[in-house]
Order: sequence, then structure tokens, then C-alpha cells
Amino acid sequence: MKKILLGNEAIARGLLENGCSFAASYPGTPASEILSSFVQMARSAESPAMGEWSINEKVAFETALAVSYSGGRAAASMKQVGLNVACDPFMSSAYTGVKGGFLVISADDPGPHSSQTEQDSRMMAMMAKVPVLDPSSPREAKEMVQLGFQISEEFEIPVMLRPTTRVCHSRQGVALGEIPNPSVATGFLKDPQRWAATPRYRLVLHKQLNQKIEAIADKYGKKSFLKILGGRKASRCILSSGVALAHTYDLLKELRLEDRIALYQVKMPYPLNARVVLEKISPYKDILIIEETDPVMEMQLAMRGRIRGRMDGSIPPQGELVPDVLEECIRAFVGLTVEKRPSPAGKPRRPTLCPGCPHRAAFYAIRQTFPDGIYPSDIGCYTLGLNLGAVDTVLCMGATISQAAGFYHAYRMKGEFPPIVATIGDSTFYHAGLPPLVNAVHNGAKFILVLLDNSTTAMTGNQPTPGIETLADGRKGKAVSMEELVKASGVKSLSVVDPYSLEDMTQALKEADRACRAENGGVAAIISRHPCLMDVGAKEKKKERVEISDDCIGCRVCIDDFECPAIEADPDTGLARIDQTLCSACGVCIQVCPQNAIQRK
Repeated sequence: MKKILLGNEAIARGLLENGCSFAASYPGTPASEILSSFVQMARSAESPAMGEWSINEKVAFETALAVSYSGGRAAASMKQVGLNVACDPFMSSAYTGVKGGFLVISADDPGPHSSQTEQDSRMMAMMAKVPVLDPSSPREAKEMVQLGFQISEEFEIPVMLRPTTRVCHSRQGVALGEIPNPSVATGFLKDPQRWAATPRYRLVLHKQLNQKIEAIADKYGKKSFLKILGGRKASRCILSSGVALAHTYDLLKELRLEDRIALYQVKMPYPLNARVVLEKISPYKDILIIEETDPVMEMQLAMRGRIRGRMDGSIPPQGELVPDVLEECIRAFVGLTVEKRPSPAGKPRRPTLCPGCPHRAAFYAIRQTFPDGIYPSDIGCYTLGLNLGAVDTVLCMGATISQAAGFYHAYRMKGEFPPIVATIGDSTFYHAGLPPLVNAVHNGAKFILVLLDNSTTAMTGNQPTPGIETLADGRKGKAVSMEELVKASGVKSLSVVDPYSLEDMTQALKEADRACRAENGGVAAIISRHPCLMDVGAKEKKKERVEISDDCIGCRVCIDDFECPAIEADPDTGLARIDQTLCSACGVCIQVCPQNAIQRK
């Protein structure tokens, strides 16, 4: 039986068909659907396999790893920057090894499309000395789950599966197998010398790890290096993997170069069996390596004079290898005329917060209250507060709190105290906000912290947060109070406000500023709480209609300053008008309009 599946669904199906008993994740595009699909498929098959939305990627990794230590098959999925969060246990687990098969699914985002970097997880795998499998399609991603578990258990080592955005979010017909009962954990066998190794024994574990990597390259390197295109008279060859391979295959066919160029697929880019690869490609006059994003395969091969790729500029050193980019590279490699394609016409529409988004109201109040403030922010859909002029920095998960403290200390040394307003979402706060908040309070930093609580992980598909009672599989869990966590961190000034009331939000910001500047002041927190309107469970029914009256003078405050996408300028009159198909009737624009020209009806 075949079914058309999203790449992430295919990976989830592969996990279940191969006996995975536990999967954990923190949502992050392009990997988010893996865990949700795993849970839905397990429920449909009445499988006891368990899925968990963890508080962050490090916790997801460590929890799943313990299941593997106990003999069960397990997986942790995340996006490439999530692997940074899990880097500490990832590096260490390569030394300790595993018992039950353990997959680390790190979904990369060449481009990047929805990430702060386009880093290559294969580089992390090579640094950790963990084998990595690079699928070129959803079907191959599912098949590689089986191979990954096989290598993991045979060599007692974590194995990385590295899909990219184009694999995760494309669809393909995939053969479905039976979903068996998951592998039962045999139990944890105590071995402190291995599982709790001291630094001296870590040297022994490192030696064993090197031996494992060499053995994996010997056994699986040849099987993972396949010629898939090219005649006997081909004088040039291309080595490729992942989605770049699929694009390259199509282009060679389209350009009718299959007789002139041999194409080799590398399913396991690390560890390469360099001896086998070099023997295969040595007869070719010219060799090109096409891979996303870093020169992982290129660095493992020694024929520097004959191999072209990212390191010599034959392949661009950044950006997604889409067909248009690759066609230019392949034409130049063969000596064909490089045809420059015209740039697409038109100005792209910048992303913006949804109509009725409570974060828009919060950001508007922040900017109006502190027009000269400093606004560190964080990772999430609220990063789009940039458009409202209320976001100055975005570094990584949780960094807004650390940076707010840093700004305070920098200005304190100058004898100045500008308003500093840090913003962070509820899911991000649970993920990475607690340690920097404790640190800021402990070290006497003074700033306003606005926790944008919409009771969901909105940016990645409305996954549950620890602040609500719903678990990944729909079961009821225990909600962890944000208020109690903030107070337990040592914050003395805390208020909870619905940002739809700009007056209440503005008053709370002013009170928080006074609390910061008091003699014994410190971090002052505001929880800006209103449900995300895109969350099905919290969606409010539109009971009223918001309209613009004849009092409108076209000042554009509602369009330019408040930037509601449901309000636009009439091309004939220049006056504001509301697109009722987009309007959520939140009514915040009524409070924003300086002419009182917006009314409820």
C-alpha cells in the first residue's frame, strides 16, 4: 500500500514501522510535524509508542537517550539551531554510546527560510563523530530510518538523520508497512565506568569511538556510495547528496549530459570511505561535489587539485542550491554557456503579525510608552515586532533576557538608565528563559520583561507549552504556572495584563518602569496574556464588526504605525478601509485611531 506523505510524516511513519518506542522534540520549522505525526499515527494504530513535546531540545535529547540506555528504540527531532541547544548531550553521547537504536533527526534549513542561520548539521555530526544519513526525498528519509537504527544498534552509537526543508515539506508516494508494537526496553544495565565515565576513562571511550567510525566507514561506506547516472565515456563526475542530488539528477537529464557526466549519490556523507570513493572517481578528468550547505564530503577527500566544489567557489558557499543556481554551476563545470536568468519582478511583501494578534497591541504600547527605549527580543512570531519598531535585537532562544541585563550593565557604567524592555514568548520562556532570568535577578539587573503569553507555540503550528494542561498526545498533564516561575526566580514586581486594552498595558509598563527605578528595584515583569487567534482551541468567534467612519482623514496611523494587515488605504481616496475577510474585530485599532474614526458595529 502506498500513501502520499509529507517528508516529516514519512519520517514519523519510518520511526513507528521500525519499533521506535519513544520520540521527543521541541517544535521548530522545518522539523515540527515529525513529532505530531508520530503521535497521531501511533494513536491511529493503537500503538503504545509515546511522544513528548519537551521544554527544549536538550531535554528532548536527554530524555530519549535514557530510553535508549534502557534498551528501547528512541528518537529526538529538532531543527538545525535546536541541535545547538542539544549540543552538550549530543557530543557526550557519542562517547558513551547507546543500547537501543537512537536517532537524532536534525532538519536543516538551507536558504535559510525560517531560521537565524543555515548551518549544516553534518558538520556537527562530523565534530561529534556521529554517522549521518542524508536523504534526497521523503521516501528515502523513511527508508533511512531503518538503516539508522541498524547502524546505531550494531555499533552502539547515536546516528543522525539529516533531512532539509525541501525533504521535510515535500510530498511523495511512500510504501507503508505494518506498525508493530515498539521495541520493549530490556532495562538499564548499570555500568558506571561507561555511563558516568570520569575524564580519564573518556580517553578510552574516545578511542573506541574512533574505532567505531572507522568500522562504520568500512562496512557501510561502499554501500552508501552509488553511481546512479552516466555512460562509460563520461569524462567528468559529480558527487552529491540530499535534495541537491535530486536537483542535479533532473538537470543532467534536462541538459542531456547523462552521457558526459557520471553522477554518484552519497547516502552517508560522514563517515566517508575515502579509499573506496577515491578509487571510483580517480579515472575522471574533473570532479565536482554538490552538497548543502558546507563542504563536508569535500573536506574528507584529499584530491584537492582535481576536486571542485564550495571550497574553490565552483559551488556558492552559502544559500540554498535550487535548480537555477545549480544549472549555472553545472554549465560552468562542463563548459557550456552560462545563461543568466532575469530576477523576478515585483516587490516581495514583508511578513507581518496576523490580524488581531495580541503581540501587535503589546508592541504598540511598548513603543508608545518608551519611544526612546532599547528593545531586545527573541525567537518566535513576535520577532515581527521589528515592523512596529519595538524589536532591536534577536540573537537566539532566551537571549533577550541576557542581553537586557547586558544593556543595563553597559549603561549603568556610563551613569545612564534608558528604558530597556525585553520581550519573550511563553514557549521560548519555558524553553530557555529561566536561567538568564535567575542570572539577571541575582546580578542586580534592572529592566522590564514582557512575557508575551498566547498559550501556544504559535510560530511552528500551535504545539502545547508547559503552561497549559494538554500533552503531545492530547492527554491531560499538569500546567506549570508562569507567574509562579517568575516569582520563584526572584522577581518582585509582576502584573498580568490583556494587551487588547492599550490603557491597561500602558499603565502596567509605566508602573514596571517605576519599579525598576526604585531604590531596591530590579527586573519588573509583565505577562501580556491573550490567546493566539490562530489556535483552533482558543479562537474567538467574531461577534462584532469594526468599521471606519467618515471622520477618517487618511493619517495612516492604523496602517503605518499599528500595521494591521486588515486595514489598507483606498487607492482612490487615500482613506483607510477595513478588509472584513481579514479583520478579527479585536478592536485595538479603535484605541489607536487619533481621530476616533474607527467604531464597533
